[in-house]
Amino acid sequence: MSGIIVRVVAIALFVTGHGVMMAPALAEYPDAPIRLVIPFASGSATDTSARIYATALSRQFSQQVVPDNRPGAGGTIGMELVARAAPTGYTIGYAGAGPLAINRSVSEKLPYDVDKDFAPISQANETPLMLAVSPSLPVKTLKELIALARSRPGQLSNGSSGTGTIGYLAGELFKVMTDTRIEHIPYKGGAQAAIDVMAGRVQLIFDPSNGISPFVKSGKLHGLAVTGYRRLTAFPEIPTVAESGVPGFEVTTWGGLIAPAGVPPVIIARLSQEMRIAAASRFVKESYEPLGAEPRAGTPGEFTALIRRDAAKWADVMRRAEINAK
Repeated sequence: MSGIIVRVVAIALFVTGHGVMMAPALAEYPDAPIRLVIPFASGSATDTSARIYATALSRQFSQQVVPDNRPGAGGTIGMELVARAAPTGYTIGYAGAGPLAINRSVSEKLPYDVDKDFAPISQANETPLMLAVSPSLPVKTLKELIALARSRPGQLSNGSSGTGTIGYLAGELFKVMTDTRIEHIPYKGGAQAAIDVMAGRVQLIFDPSNGISPFVKSGKLHGLAVTGYRRLTAFPEIPTVAESGVPGFEVTTWGGLIAPAGVPPVIIARLSQEMRIAAASRFVKESYEPLGAEPRAGTPGEFTALIRRDAAKWADVMRRAEINAK
């Protein structure tokens, strides 16, 4: 009997001890600033979205969520940094469809495995792209752009935030569906590409609406069409690509939070919960509204499923467009 009592007491102490250890770990997290790695340049669509959530989460945590831009190689440089970070929850990343779902089909030499090296936390938004052109280009509609591109094969260029990004793939799909030849010019970020389009050095750009909309509103770029299934509330005068003469063309993207694999599940769950609170907040909704994007958060499992679904989708698009991995 005494042996049984000893074992029961030992188990009770073990369970109690673990409860005491786990509860403060959750309650105290975060007790220091969180580094948020953004794998694209400042001013890009990814950067704009990430900073909105960084501000919201900083308020909710009463700890700073500090944006850290690490652009280059279509998001690969920043993504590798997150993958190699200590799994403590104090270095996380914000990435979109390009780094998480597309790059694996574009490059055979990624320095990380999306499925093994990251722990998805939550989706953050869903966003259509916008096709915009330089104001100096003599076109006012998408049909005029297609006609011009066909009359000047290989002479027009499309800027994007890098090979493998959603803007790049949207451009490649557009060329296939319109039978046009347009040169692709990769940049380290969408903002840099947009600057060259504004200056007329590059003629057009596909970029998420949350990154490019300020330039379109100011008249520095001319928005021709949006790539979603409906027009944007913020730009009701701009038609969709499909209704402008390319039926079946639809491209949307998203962003979300990830952590290095190995971060304790209790921290992943806390971050996911806070993302859902942030997405429903007035601040995030009002910040996204003029950008033409919709805040959308969910569970780690839902975000994982979205990443895998889009990875399969874009791999199929690449096969149809005859884009080979390098």
